Amino acid sequence: MDARTSNATEIDSRPTNNLLRRLSPADFALLAPHITVDTAGASELLYNPGDDVQVVHFPCGPSLATFLVPNEDGRDVETILVGREGAVGGIVSEGYLPAYTRICVKFGGPFARIHVSKLEAAKQRSPSLRHVFARYADCMLAQIFQSTACNAIHSIEQRTAKWMLAAMERTGDESSVPLTHEQLATLLGVGRSYASRVLQSFKAEGVLDTRRGSILVRNREGLRLRSCLCNEAVKMHFEEVLRGVYPTEERQAG
Repeated sequence: MDARTSNATEIDSRPTNNLLRRLSPADFALLAPHITVDTAGASELLYNPGDDVQVVHFPCGPSLATFLVPNEDGRDVETILVGREGAVGGIVSEGYLPAYTRICVKFGGPFARIHVSKLEAAKQRSPSLRHVFARYADCMLAQIFQSTACNAIHSIEQRTAKWMLAAMERTGDESSVPLTHEQLATLLGVGRSYASRVLQSFKAEGVLDTRRGSILVRNREGLRLRSCLCNEAVKMHFEEVLRGVYPTEERQAG
């Protein structure tokens, strides 16, 4: 077995999280003894605002986590989705810090987890490991900036298409998104009836269909044409800062 094959085999044995697979063998070896992998269910709460962030969670495979900002009217508004391209909780902190938002599992599945103290100890030993996580924090901040701009200037229809495309890219499912009307409304920060009207208009145009608990995409190109370009901007930044980490259709096919 040559070195290239050996390295590929080692990477394939890691959890199916692109950020963890981006690490060098030496850096991953610092984390590996402390990583656990288990299954989280949809809507499982990871953090409430004010909680001590003690564990870093890495969505694996089709799993997704979401950041929700509570508001004074009692509604939670979702800001960004995080899938196998990243992690949530304690990414760059040194020691325990309180969570600012609510963080929940959006789509259930496997999650790799490591205690913040173990990650910090490893980063102290490896500048390159610290560098990767700092770069990921930059990418996450770019997502938040882009989401803020998107919410301010783009239509509900554009944002609906954007969220659905982002979910499909991260889960690897090319034909459906496991979202209810209520969950989509939360993603968009609108009432359920408004979200339902948007879905009905997309359905009438032949772009998608709905069934209990999920949305079926009939015309992905049509959905892309109705989306804003915010996903593309985020992907471009990921490629500049952490090439190969953000999931794309080409990598899924490969």
